[in-house]
Amino acid sequence: MGTDLNAPLGQGRKASVPRKRNPRRMLARMFFAACAFAVIALSGWSAFAPDPLIRTSEQVEGGPAVAASQEPAPLGQAGDAKVGKGGTIRRSGGLSGAHIEETLTSDGTTVTKYSPRSRDGGGPALISAVPTRGQDPRMAALPNEDLLEDTPEGRLPIVGPDGLRPMDQYARLWSGARGTRIGLVVGGLGLSQTGTQRAIRELPAEVTLAFAAAGNSLKRWMQEARRDGHEILLQIPMEPFDYPASDPGPHALLVSRGAQKNLAELHRSMGQITNYTGIMNYLGGRFLSDAGALEPVMRDLGKRGLLFLDDGTSAQSLSGTLAGAFDVPHGFADVVVDVELSQGAILRKLDELERIARRNGTAIGVASAFEESVAAIAEWMEEAGGRGIEFVGVSALVNDPQQN
Repeated sequence: MGTDLNAPLGQGRKASVPRKRNPRRMLARMFFAACAFAVIALSGWSAFAPDPLIRTSEQVEGGPAVAASQEPAPLGQAGDAKVGKGGTIRRSGGLSGAHIEETLTSDGTTVTKYSPRSRDGGGPALISAVPTRGQDPRMAALPNEDLLEDTPEGRLPIVGPDGLRPMDQYARLWSGARGTRIGLVVGGLGLSQTGTQRAIRELPAEVTLAFAAAGNSLKRWMQEARRDGHEILLQIPMEPFDYPASDPGPHALLVSRGAQKNLAELHRSMGQITNYTGIMNYLGGRFLSDAGALEPVMRDLGKRGLLFLDDGTSAQSLSGTLAGAFDVPHGFADVVVDVELSQGAILRKLDELERIARRNGTAIGVASAFEESVAAIAEWMEEAGGRGIEFVGVSALVNDPQQN
């Protein structure tokens, strides 16, 4: 047959014509071979090169000065800064509880190392490079030690060395969306063990809980509320118009006591617990309407980074005016939802609160930890959540001068 399949291997075939070599193709092959060799050589040099980190001051002249100018301090770490050998900057920040060590490398970049620093007192340390709003839920029952000062009246809240306010540290986080938002505050916790336990266990975590300064076992209840995700306030008793017929209780702030005595009583109450975002009045119509009595209180709150929530029961209150003068985050309650203690009446007040929120975008309602109030609020919130309402901690709704 005339095909190659029947011919012996290599026989009966036409001789092939030799190809001419293309000089351009040869040059291309040589170029790629040279590139491959260069890559292999560079990889080998990198593997055996010395550590590029600058570890001694002899390696870079003027190391500390160069390192100090290369990289600004991370946000939230405006604490002490120390420049060590080899261009290393060592900082300690109030928020982080850590040393921050920055080392300049030979290529001009900075390597940052975080390590724990010694602290007063016990408890775990949180390490963070930037200030944050809110608190890790696992640590919510414990205070940030950098936001407390020891005084004769107890451990009082203060603004941290990096500017972090207690209001921000202990605030309940929320979505940040600009939909309809409602803050509900239930007060009087600590006065009744049964009522306090019921409120903490039955109310959704979005409800802000206000603890009465004259209550019992406040530290234990505060820790349980914080572990359950609640933002908390501290209720301070203040003089009403019909005092002493209406008695706000021991250690109340009175117009007749003067600034020094009132501040001492305020600090005594503030030292009962920690982890609160601010204070709220209990009664206090007369005290809140007296500028001379209220001014030292507002000035103190502004310095301590706390908010003030006015329960809105006194039309003569000057809290909003004075809060603005001293940069105190401030809010007014729109509705007292349990003026009448029946579930039907409370539900109607809550519906009114919703109408206000839909009209204005936000609204704040306050109530006391009565059995009827807790049951009605828990029921209503479950339904209202399905209507597109977001429930937030009260700190998200106050007028904050730092955010304006």
